[in-house]
Amino acid sequence: MSTFTLDTSTSRATPSPVPGKRMTVPGIKGRKQDGTTEQPIVMLTAYTMRTAQLLDPHCDLLLVGDSLGQVIYGLPSTVPVTLEMMCAHGAAVVRGSWHALVAVDMPFGNYEASAEQAFASASRVMKETGCAAVKLEGGEAMAPTIRFLSERGIPVIAHVGLTPQAVNSLGGYGARGRSESEAAKILRDAQAVAEAGAFAVVLEGVMEDLATEITGKVAIPTIGIGASAACDGQVLVTEDMLGLFERTPRFVKRYDDLATRIGEAVAVYAGEVRDRSFPTADQTYRPKT
Repeated sequence: MSTFTLDTSTSRATPSPVPGKRMTVPGIKGRKQDGTTEQPIVMLTAYTMRTAQLLDPHCDLLLVGDSLGQVIYGLPSTVPVTLEMMCAHGAAVVRGSWHALVAVDMPFGNYEASAEQAFASASRVMKETGCAAVKLEGGEAMAPTIRFLSERGIPVIAHVGLTPQAVNSLGGYGARGRSESEAAKILRDAQAVAEAGAFAVVLEGVMEDLATEITGKVAIPTIGIGASAACDGQVLVTEDMLGLFERTPRFVKRYDDLATRIGEAVAVYAGEVRDRSFPTADQTYRPKT
């Protein structure tokens, strides 16, 4: 088998792909054996090549989430995100990674009308990005579509609980599963997508006991975000966990404060430009003597 070595040229884009070494769909699904996962699945969002390069060695899954609408484009929700956006960013993330399995979100309005519409959109995403899977929101209502896609070679990660694309009908981003009836519905959703062929399911913004119950009852890995430590894996929006935004959801743990650190670095740069201490001889070109 041929391999690729790290590109040590002056290009900023220096991924080091190793064919056959990526995480696979069976590999992710197989993490859960007899209802338990010994090694939890690590998942983060990525929207750019460089971010993918930095996250890839540490992650099992990289999600090109439709959260890029808010994080990258400053949109008020994920609803306006287009298929073109997802394809462009998905391709960049695939180019910047070699280890993690890359999944791309299906944007609102591109898969709900029919299974055939979903297949057309998902196949385009996979062709244009090189990703290994797609993710779509919805439970029982989307189970036939998940089955249709899975039977035609398109691996699917499902997403139940708080589904951001449905924020207008849900009335906000509050936690789900507080009432017995809502919790029962989310459990049915998770079971339905697992039975339909999804190889993993994201549980977002659900009550801890409900997420723990679902994890124990479905055969596929559960990936929590604002759910439970008992889930088979966890996912966060990278920019949230790195502290690039001042406000983050309650369920986010901030592992750094990059917003402050970036601001401080830029302030130093701005001061040096204004007092003409940058650039110095080290950053300018002069004739050789």
